[in-house]
Amino acid sequence: MLIKLLKVHLRPYRTEITLVVLFQFLQTIATLYLPALNADIIDNGVIRGDTGYVLRVGAGMLGITVLQITAQAVAVYFGARTAMAVGRDLRASIFTRVQGFSAREVGQFGAPSLITRTTNDVQQIQMLVLLTFTLMVSAPIMCVGGIVLAMREDVPLSSLLLVIVPILVTVIGLIIARMRPLFRSMQERLDRVNQVMREQITGIRVIRAFVRDDHERARYGVANDNLTDVSLRVGRIMALMFPTVMLIVNISSVAVLWFGGHRIDSNGMQVGELTAFISYLMQILMSIMMATFMFMMVPRAEVCAERIEEVLGTESSVAAPAAPVTTLSRHGELELRDVGFRYPGAEAGVLSGVRLTARPNEVTAIIGSTGSGKTTLLNLIPRLFDATEGQVLVDGVDVREIDPALLSRLIGLVPQRPYLFTGTVASNLRYGNPDATDEQLWEALEIAQARPFVESMEGQLDAPIAQGGTNVSGGQRQRLAIARTLVHRPEIYLFDDSFSALDYATDAALRAALTDHIADATVVIVAQRVSTIRDADRIIVLDDGRVVGTGTHEELMETSPTYREIVLSQLTVEEASTR
Repeated sequence: MLIKLLKVHLRPYRTEITLVVLFQFLQTIATLYLPALNADIIDNGVIRGDTGYVLRVGAGMLGITVLQITAQAVAVYFGARTAMAVGRDLRASIFTRVQGFSAREVGQFGAPSLITRTTNDVQQIQMLVLLTFTLMVSAPIMCVGGIVLAMREDVPLSSLLLVIVPILVTVIGLIIARMRPLFRSMQERLDRVNQVMREQITGIRVIRAFVRDDHERARYGVANDNLTDVSLRVGRIMALMFPTVMLIVNISSVAVLWFGGHRIDSNGMQVGELTAFISYLMQILMSIMMATFMFMMVPRAEVCAERIEEVLGTESSVAAPAAPVTTLSRHGELELRDVGFRYPGAEAGVLSGVRLTARPNEVTAIIGSTGSGKTTLLNLIPRLFDATEGQVLVDGVDVREIDPALLSRLIGLVPQRPYLFTGTVASNLRYGNPDATDEQLWEALEIAQARPFVESMEGQLDAPIAQGGTNVSGGQRQRLAIARTLVHRPEIYLFDDSFSALDYATDAALRAALTDHIADATVVIVAQRVSTIRDADRIIVLDDGRVVGTGTHEELMETSPTYREIVLSQLTVEEASTR
């Protein structure tokens, strides 16, 4: 999975990769040539007392060293640029894929896991690519070149490599095999820490209200301890690796000195050759150590690549049409034909056989008890989900066949939990229409009954809004969300219980202003308050995912027991019968 992912994302950087390999090859060859020159200095210069030879060869060594440093710097430069570019591309790919997900896929992965995959997982891949270009490319060249040059210095002494290298490779392989499952566990537990932390930050008011600080502290402590535990286990194994490798390296050096000393004593080799052989042995073992360091990263990067590929390989259940409809003849007519919806794995559907028609110049209201499927029904219209049965039609065309950009322009949704983005009042209002003028923003705020409190804010339209709109009240957040939709000016307005945080006076004033402003649009309102929807042209009563009543307030009071029960739970008989 790791190789497949890297193959795709490294393909655009073939030129940079070629330069990295070329300059790493140059610096490695230069590094391998230096011990041979050093041996010549010892055998032909120092032992013979030829100072001129020492200076000449020493100058050559200095020049080769400069070449080595230059080549290494260039290789690291292009390697780092490529690694950072791969990280950038991976983050962009994940972001683009997640942006196309429906609510179903987002719920499947969970926001904390998606954040971890976009940040920490990508960082591990990025680090692996960087280390590959800075260490791993030169390691095999140095290892093979070192073995060849060591054999050139002394073949009998090189037989030690037949024992040293397999032992080192075996030890490293055993250690890495134990690390891989631990790295997967580490990433999953990191997801859990992010999830708990995100819940606690988001729900801080609830935690304080119910005095659950100790409970949440304990819950975070468990998640943190679990992550710490697996991290320590990985750390212990990693801590074991380098001492083990260094032990083998040092024993190898002692063995070479021991047998090399006997070779010198028997005139089988010279002192300079032994010095060069030890240098080559160190280079061989250091290249294996560099590869070891890389292999320590590979298991975790492989796990991260699998997690990233899970996101990139997941297709949205709300797929764009192959031949999208880009123009519609009518304006704002909405129809649901025998619509049903079932969540994956659920025993029963949330909606079943729903029929609904909403036309321009009319207000269609949907009411029902909690869990009756009102929000789910509304979410099917802008394709946050796709209906599993029946059709959702806009101007006579199935929404699954309409171009997503066109559908977005046609529909404006004010969700049950309005969300505001970090920025200003103006930047949030222009979210659906970047070209809106200040006059249009103030007009939308006035209709949404938000102008007075925005005018009282420091900076007014430029007043800061915190992430999620946490620096304004729930009612203010709802009114700003309504104003944002008004600025968008769609043909179909969907209000999902968007007036619940407003007092009755503000609710009435807002609905009156809306009636004048969007009289030519199609309006669908989901509400719990009877007072919000009693004047609607058509009221749809949902019960357990089915339509059990359709009509005006007066008609339903006479014909629908479910609607009458809802009304009388909020109003007296006298209030329900008066307009």
